[in-house]
Amino acid sequence: MNDLKVGISAIKIYVPPYRVDLERWCEWSEKSWEKINHVVGSGFRILGPNQSIYTMAANAVLGLIEACNIDPSEIGFLALGTESSTDNSAGPVIIKGMVNDELKNRQLNPIAKNCEVPEFKQACLSGVYAMKNAVRFLKTDSPKSKAIVVCSDNVLYSIGTSGEPTQGAGAVAVLIEANPRIAEVHTNISGSASDYRLIDFRKPIQYRSKNIGERSDFDLDLPIFNSKYSSTCYIDQTINALTDMSQKRGLNTAQYLREVPVIFMHRPFHKMPITAFTIIYLHALSMGNRDDLDELSRYAMMAEVVFDDLLQELRKRPDISEYPLTDRINHEPLPLTHVVAKICQKDQDFQTKVLEKLNFGDSLTREMGNIYSGSVFGWFAAGLENAIANDVDWACQEALLFGYGSGDAAEVIPIRFVKNWQKAASKIKFSSAFINANDLSQDQYISLRTLKELNGIDHQLKDQFIVKKIGTEERDDFQDAGIEYYEYLS
Repeated sequence: MNDLKVGISAIKIYVPPYRVDLERWCEWSEKSWEKINHVVGSGFRILGPNQSIYTMAANAVLGLIEACNIDPSEIGFLALGTESSTDNSAGPVIIKGMVNDELKNRQLNPIAKNCEVPEFKQACLSGVYAMKNAVRFLKTDSPKSKAIVVCSDNVLYSIGTSGEPTQGAGAVAVLIEANPRIAEVHTNISGSASDYRLIDFRKPIQYRSKNIGERSDFDLDLPIFNSKYSSTCYIDQTINALTDMSQKRGLNTAQYLREVPVIFMHRPFHKMPITAFTIIYLHALSMGNRDDLDELSRYAMMAEVVFDDLLQELRKRPDISEYPLTDRINHEPLPLTHVVAKICQKDQDFQTKVLEKLNFGDSLTREMGNIYSGSVFGWFAAGLENAIANDVDWACQEALLFGYGSGDAAEVIPIRFVKNWQKAASKIKFSSAFINANDLSQDQYISLRTLKELNGIDHQLKDQFIVKKIGTEERDDFQDAGIEYYEYLS
C-alpha cells in the first residue's frame, strides 16, 4: 500500500466578514501606508462577538463537504491544526458535532462515528503536521477513507505594536484522499527540522490569564514574541528543513529550486517569504557546484560584498538557539547575506528566475492577513486560482510547500500536480471568501477588538455557524461554565 497516491483534492476558505482596511488603519494609526502595503498587505479580518475558531472551522468543513459533494460517512480522519484553542480537552470533535447537527438537519449522512479527531499544535506548523498525519492515516490505516484537515486561528497582537497590522482570522479546510484530484503529497521525501528556541514566539497561558487587566478576553491569546529573532528563526529553520529534504533525495538544491515552477510558504506577512526565500536560495548556491558559486559571486559583486566573506557566512551559520541566552537576541546573524539579498530582490533577472516562483496568488493573499496554521494552505488556494486565470498548467510538475511554526520547527513538502488538476481547483474559489466584507471604522475596530461589541456594525451573519451562548453553570449536579453552544444560521 506504500505506492498509494495520496494528496489534496479540494480546499475551502472561511474568513469573518469584519474587515480592517490597512490603508484606513494607517490613517488612524499614523503609519506609512506605502510601507505597510509593501511589507504587510491590504487588509485583515477579525472575529465577531458570536464567532470562535471552532465556528470558523465548522464553516470551512461544511463548505468543503457541500462544494465537493463529499459523502460525510466516508470521512475517517478529521484533524484540527491550530494555536488558538480555547478548550484544553476537546478539539475537532467540537467541529464534528456542529457539522453533524447541520447535516442531520438537512437529512444527510453525518461524519462517520469511527472518525478519528486529533488536534495538532506547533504554532503555525500545526496544519502541515495535521496534513502529514492525514496522508499517513490514509496510506497505512484506511486507504478507502477520506480525511479532512482544517486549520483555524485567531491571530492577535497588542494594539499599537508592530504586529498589529499582521493580524487575521480565518479557517482553511483541506480534503486529503487517495488518487487526489489536485496534487499528490510526498511526505516520504519531505524535509523536517526542529529546535527549541526559548523566546522566539510563545503563548504562556497562565501569564496572560493573570495579566488580562481591563482588556478583552480576546487578549488571552496574545503572544510573547521577539519580532527580529522570530524572523531569524523562520529563515534558519526553513533552510534546515530544505537541507534535510535535499540530503534525503541527493539533490543539488540550487538547481532543484531553479527547476521548481512554484513555491508556497508560511506567510505571516507579505514580505517575509520573499526575504526568506531569497536567503534560502543564496544558501543553496553556497552549497552548490562551480556554476552555483559563480552565480553567488556575481550577486556578491553586485552588492559590493567580498565573496569569500559571504561564502563563509552562509556555510558557517551561527547557532541562533543560543541567542536568547545572550545579548544577541536582536543581532543579525547573516549581515552580509542580508545586504546581498536586498540587492538581488531589485535585480530583474533574479526576480524572473527566483522570486517569480512566489508570485502566484500573491495579490490575492494581501487580503488574507496572517491566519497562522492556515496561511500556507490559503496561499496555495490563491495560487491555484491565479494559475487557472492565467492558463498556467502545472500537470505532472513538482512544487514545494514550506511550513513553519515558531518555537521552532519547519517542514518542506514536495507535491506533484496531477493531470487536469484545474477542474477540481476551480471549485475552491478563494477570492469569493473575501467578498461582502464590512469595513470597520476605528471605533468599531477597537470595540470589536477589545470589548467584543459590534458598536453599530450592520452586518447580519447568514448560512454559517455561530456561538449561540456560553454556559455559566458550575454546580455540583450540573456544569457547563465556559462551554460554547452553537447554532447554524440559515
